Parts: sequence; structure tokens; C-alpha cells
Amino acid sequence: MDLLTLKSHAKVNIGLQVLDQRKDGFHNIHTIFQELEFHDIVTLEKTDEGCELSSNDKSFPLDSTNTCAKAYTAILEQFPNLDGIKVHVEKNIPQGAGLGGGSSNGATVLKGINELFELGLSVAELQELGQEIGADGPFFIRGGTQLGEGIGEKLSIINIKFDFVLLLVLPPVFISTAWAYNELKNGLEESVEKAKFANLFRRDIIPFELFKNDFERIVIPAHPEIGKIKDALINNGARFTSLSGSGSTVFGMFDEETAAKAAESIISSDYRTLLTCPIHS
Repeated sequence: MDLLTLKSHAKVNIGLQVLDQRKDGFHNIHTIFQELEFHDIVTLEKTDEGCELSSNDKSFPLDSTNTCAKAYTAILEQFPNLDGIKVHVEKNIPQGAGLGGGSSNGATVLKGINELFELGLSVAELQELGQEIGADGPFFIRGGTQLGEGIGEKLSIINIKFDFVLLLVLPPVFISTAWAYNELKNGLEESVEKAKFANLFRRDIIPFELFKNDFERIVIPAHPEIGKIKDALINNGARFTSLSGSGSTVFGMFDEETAAKAAESIISSDYRTLLTCPIHS
């Protein structure tokens, strides 16, 4: 096999606590990662040497900073005689939107190279390599619904299936993750008790009001449009609504697809929207 095509899925964060800043400059978090049907398409093809990148998206970086290139480099360190790879990414997931598109692309390349070259790396080994491409990289190796701790690399599978339909709203707002963490750090001096999101998920009736995203208290005052989108989702029937990551994507969770479509018909007149569903591993 010389060619392989894979889906590279998006994610949302259902609840996101930023706990403290570590000595290495990163922040410890507590979150639920949820993989979505919404995806990019990644095609891998064997070549003689190196890593050649291409994409339909002109803003997609084609150099060593790209997570796909980082994935190839990480595997090359373990398998120095590995042949080259050509990677084409058909982008649908917007960059810098809090949906994990870059990390997902890199993790998909890790899994794809492992399959294409029959390297035999385990899930645990791929997750370790995933840390080199981004904080969300390890999550995307297995996907599904997982509790994320540490900087997102400490993962626990949550064996719960929920049948909500998600409406993603993608405003034309860029939010720098570095800026968001920097703005939050002043409020991280005191010890914070974890919300134990996984335990909340196991209740018969999920108390979504307890799934707070800490970035909202920074992002909404700076970008009031985000708050208006959240209000519009709730007013049009969403059970729960939140930023994903540090934004700028806002999502609403609906019990029924008909309700989600009705909300989309109203909100899509002002913003790019997308209906999707959760993936369960």
C-alpha cells in the first residue's frame, strides 16, 4: 500500500478549567474532550524521502512548523531509515478556532504513517509522540470522549454516549490562545478545586450548568459578540452552550436535530454555522 486517505476530526471542550501555571510555562487543565464528525481529509502517499505538504487552504503552513511535518519528524527520530511522505490536507476545520484542527491533522499523520509503513506502534506509543505536535495531539490518537488533565496529555476514557446534535457557530473573530492564557494567569494564584467533570457526566441528568469554560470570563468581555452568540443558541433551544477551547468557535448542544436545524436557520444569517454529531470510540 502506497496511498492512504484518513479523516482528521475536530473536537470541542465540554467544560474547561485552567488550574495553574507550571514551571515549564504551560498550564494544567481539566476538561472533557469530545471528538466530532466534522473533519478534514488527510491523504498520505509514500515518496523517496522528506515530508512534502500541500493543502486546498492557502493559509495552511507548508514548513516545519506544521503539525503534519512535526509528526513525520517525531517518527523519523525513532525510524531514521523511514522513506519520505507526501501529505495533502483538505481543510474544512478553520484554523485557530478552538476545534483542534492542527493537532488533529498531526495526530492523523502519526496514525497514517504507522499504518502505511506498518511500524507497529501502539496507541500509547503514538500518544507519547502526539505530545510533540501539540497539547491536544495525544487525545486525537484515540478520540471519542476523554477526560483531559495535565496540559491535556493525561487522558482517561469516559464510557458515556450522549446523543446530542451540536451546532457550531464560527464568528469571524481571531482569539490568540497565548493572549487568553496570559489574561487568565492573574486569576490563577489561588488553589482551584477541580470540578470533576467525569463524575458529572455519569449522572442520570447531566448538570450542564456546572461545565464552565474559564476562558469565557476573559473572551466575552473582550469580544461581546461571543456572548451574544451564546444567548442566541440558548434562546433557540440549546441545552448547553460554550466556547470550545479559547475560542472563537461557540457550540450549542441540542436534544433533537430538528431543533438544531431550526436554530441554524436563524443564526446562519449572521455567521458561518455547521451541524455535527459526537463520535464515540
